[in-house]
Amino acid sequence: MGKNLVELFNLIAIAALMGIPFMKTKGRGILTLAVITVQIAIISTLAFSVFANGLVEYSYTGSWATGEIPVRIDYLSAWFILVISFTFLTGAWYGLQYMKKYADQPDNLALHAAAFILLYTSLIDICVVQNSIVMLVVWEIMALSSFVLVIFEHYKSATLKAGINFLIQSHVCILFLTIAFMWVKVKTGTFDFNGITTFTSSQPKIASLALFLFFFSGFAIKAGFVPFHTWLPLAHPAAPAHISGIMSGVIIKMGIYGILRILMVIKTDMVTIGYFILLVSVITGLYGVMLAIVQHNLKKLLAYHSIENIGIIGIGIGLGTLGLGYHNQLLVFAGFGGALLHVLNHSLFKSLLFFSAGNVYQFGHTMNIESLGGLIRKMPHSGYLFLIGSLAICGLPPFNGFISEFFIYNGLFRGLATGNFVFILAILFTILGLVIIGGLALICFTKAFGIVFLGAPRTEIPEDHDIENKLRVWPMYGIGLFIVVIGIFPLIFNTLLIKVVSRYLPVSDPRVQLQFGETLGKLTIVGWYSLGFITLILIFYFLRHLITRKRMVSQEATWGCAYPCTTPKMQYTASSFIRSYRKLAEPILSIKKEKREANGLYPQHIMQRTHAHDKIEIWLIDKPLLMIRKVLNSFVFLQNGNIQAYILYGFVFVGLAILLPPLVEKIVVIIKFLNQL
Repeated sequence: MGKNLVELFNLIAIAALMGIPFMKTKGRGILTLAVITVQIAIISTLAFSVFANGLVEYSYTGSWATGEIPVRIDYLSAWFILVISFTFLTGAWYGLQYMKKYADQPDNLALHAAAFILLYTSLIDICVVQNSIVMLVVWEIMALSSFVLVIFEHYKSATLKAGINFLIQSHVCILFLTIAFMWVKVKTGTFDFNGITTFTSSQPKIASLALFLFFFSGFAIKAGFVPFHTWLPLAHPAAPAHISGIMSGVIIKMGIYGILRILMVIKTDMVTIGYFILLVSVITGLYGVMLAIVQHNLKKLLAYHSIENIGIIGIGIGLGTLGLGYHNQLLVFAGFGGALLHVLNHSLFKSLLFFSAGNVYQFGHTMNIESLGGLIRKMPHSGYLFLIGSLAICGLPPFNGFISEFFIYNGLFRGLATGNFVFILAILFTILGLVIIGGLALICFTKAFGIVFLGAPRTEIPEDHDIENKLRVWPMYGIGLFIVVIGIFPLIFNTLLIKVVSRYLPVSDPRVQLQFGETLGKLTIVGWYSLGFITLILIFYFLRHLITRKRMVSQEATWGCAYPCTTPKMQYTASSFIRSYRKLAEPILSIKKEKREANGLYPQHIMQRTHAHDKIEIWLIDKPLLMIRKVLNSFVFLQNGNIQAYILYGFVFVGLAILLPPLVEKIVVIIKFLNQL
């Protein structure tokens, strides 16, 4: 049954790709949505079947180049299949409405639809194939289809630049993975993922750790771990909103899937790996949220929060890996369980935030936070849904972000009970980092929601009132409902998470599983109390409305200290809101200021702007590229436009090609003669 479903899943994609070029523009969007929905129904059936009946495994004969191609759909694969499928379902429904604004670009939309189907198909195939050559081919398909989706607005130079950056770094990722897989192939003679276990079981510890670093570097680029994150803040804002939501929700999670898959099959020093992942993850979370706060582009702000949340997921993975190294099953369940749940939770609230940001963009035609304001009165659905997503990403109950972060906190605090001084020190460092991440996230989303949706409009912007139609809003409400349901009923994932995490343990302790369920039960109580508190507030609000609805309400302008000319510019700006934080963070971040102060008795124009730059991007990409360009520019004189010079270059090259082989041969003879002496 499993084999038939996977083959049907892929055949539907192939048939759709062949049919899209012959469809009309409107039909392409409907066809894409229908194909994705059918594919999701098929593959989700298989995923639930795996959780109910166990592993699905079969293989294809393959060829001399690939060898046997094993297909294994275990609990980890099934979990990621379900996460990917839900995000693509909501993204496809939202995207159908979002892309109507581009109906005047039929060819562009056709390519977009084909790439969308290809991307979903490749993501699912990555989760089920366990042959390294085939996996690399499918990974390349994922990279190329993602690139096409990112550069939809390729006529914008910034979009094209971001897309090329993404494509190059995607291939650097593939390079690292290729080196790692080829190393395993040379040593074991197989492309099967099980060859990694064979290799690391028989090699010295240093070789196994080096192999893991190659795998981690490749997958970390896709996930967006610091310092491999530099493509992400450029690609997310450049893509259409539903693609941004899918990229943040599931595409970067393929890096997380890869790391979790390697940890399942690799046999090496898990303690060293655990500390390494923990350190990188804390730095990633802190650096991501610190840069997010100072952004003025709403989608770029959300992109940096994707880096922050990858750091939180990485903390859970690091904790679980340390649990494996120290043979502490409680840490394994708390770490891996929290990480897996946060993979799901982040895909939900981040896609909701990006969809809301997409509505804001198509309503006001700008992503500049400083130009927005008061939008909750004009687009209430997007405003309140953005608020739900903001509360969830900040880890507040009764929303889903609280559940997974509490799980990771629970594991960290339980780790303090061990007697290992180095481990306790690392845990304290991680707890401090996670606390700072949570506090800074609250500052950031207070700024984002307050400046964009509250107050008065800061500038006159053209408005599009056909943004919040029902077909566009209901997928967002579906995500919002799921966010609340997970926050109140986390026990629904108890069995699924136990099955996934148990794959990392030779024998799973039933007592630890029971404690895992008890923790989820306690979180359910917290969710109910939080929901009760919110309900009480709503009751009081409703009673107040009943009592005051017949009273006359008079509105007056806010007193401005005798200043008669009130203006929206008297409100907090995004920059002024976080001014104190910016001054504290300036030594770490690269922030440039443009300032024009008041001069004279009647100053005409006063201005201050701040621009935040990523120091790591400057050091690792911008400066090396400038150095390479400088070196290459020193050879510009060769390209002088003189035809005689070009003919001379040809003669020189031919002469060297003729003379060098005999010269090299004579040098070799002389060296041999000298060695004999």
